[in-house]
Amino acid sequence: MITMASSSRSLLLLLLLASSAAFLAAGDKLTRIRVYMHETFAGPNATLLAVLHSPLGANETFARVVVLDDELRDGPDWGSSAPLGRFQGIIAGTALPGTPTAFQSTISLVFTAGEYDGSTLTMVGPVLGFAGAIERALVGGTGAFRLARGYCVMTAVDTTAQSVVYETDLFVLMHAA
Repeated sequence: MITMASSSRSLLLLLLLASSAAFLAAGDKLTRIRVYMHETFAGPNATLLAVLHSPLGANETFARVVVLDDELRDGPDWGSSAPLGRFQGIIAGTALPGTPTAFQSTISLVFTAGEYDGSTLTMVGPVLGFAGAIERALVGGTGAFRLARGYCVMTAVDTTAQSVVYETDLFVLMHAA
């Protein structure tokens, strides 16, 4: 015997599957792009600078604002990898004192070479500490990435006292034109 509740759930599931299939059948394609973000946070060639320090003190992150303009390259080794563009944005401290460190970020990946030359991707989201993988949402773009959406996973692969290199995996759902 089929109850009204199970019948309603089945119908809802069927409608969700049909609408998802129709949406993806329109030509959307999931593309994985791997780039490497090279950041220098100390020294005369720093690509990340605090432009506003926390009013709560030097060791606090709440209300600290950082601007960055890092390199995107096709490999982790700066000397043997080709430049692909810039990783530019703003990061603001959002955690009150006494709570776990957290930041909110708005980033533009600006491609100036390679397959996506002239295109951009926009990434937003929280950064909850810097240990382990950092995941953010991709919310749109220009050029090849018009109407794009997806997510980004960044993992540190090389860290020194002055710099860090992040392997940056972009999982981009791109709309077919």
